[in-house]
Amino acid sequence: MTMATNQQSAAYALTGKLAVVTGAASGIGREAARVFARAGARVVLADRNAAALAEIAAELGAEPGGAAMAIPTDVADRTQVERLADAARAIAPIDVWLNAAGVAAAPALLVDVDEATLDRLIAINLKGVFFGSAAAARRMVPEGRGSIINISSQGAESPAPGLAVYSLTKAGVNALTRTLAAEVGAAGVRVNAVAPGFIDTPMVSYRFTREDGSVIEDAKQELFAARAANAALGRIGQPIDIARVILFLAADASGFVTGETLRANGGADMR
Repeated sequence: MTMATNQQSAAYALTGKLAVVTGAASGIGREAARVFARAGARVVLADRNAAALAEIAAELGAEPGGAAMAIPTDVADRTQVERLADAARAIAPIDVWLNAAGVAAAPALLVDVDEATLDRLIAINLKGVFFGSAAAARRMVPEGRGSIINISSQGAESPAPGLAVYSLTKAGVNALTRTLAAEVGAAGVRVNAVAPGFIDTPMVSYRFTREDGSVIEDAKQELFAARAANAALGRIGQPIDIARVILFLAADASGFVTGETLRANGGADMR
């Protein structure tokens, strides 16, 4: 390899860095944890699902050079998030913090949404990102470096009848991202968001899953085909598509990028 090639590869590497991933037990968070580990990072995994969290930690730990720690965490509880941050910082300075934990709810018109659903989505999707971002910033600013990455959604900007609460939480994530970026940029800390389009993750499976957990295959294929037709690339997204965008924001390659929301949606917002 030439020196230029080595430098370019290094710009996308996380060798020797420590990354915290919330929502690491499934979906985008789980795939991002894999990508971080393959890029050379030590990964601290957090999620409420302790069993699934242990599985991904074991998977990453079994890979050559892999190093992962699992810390069951409810991101809606600020005390637990601070405990997570303390545990990660005890290992090494935190270089990357990915707020990927999030939930959705069955579609309901705004006038029909019950308060319990409203509170649950705000607690996890918005307060959880707030708590994680604050915990990361407190520990990154003294070090003079770090990348905080939040998972937003195409729904933050595109009207989606029936998803008012989900959309408002993600719009809040976008605003939080820009504001924190302005607050900590001078200290060398970057804050960005990724807004995925329709991604094949467990979060969307409620639309075609029966109460017993079985899949209604016709409904699944109909939904996927409709979403693919709405994207310029003609397909739906996979977790790896988003994880690679997240890696860009985590690595030095994006060193002059902050306060941005990258819209990784296959061109769906062009239709």
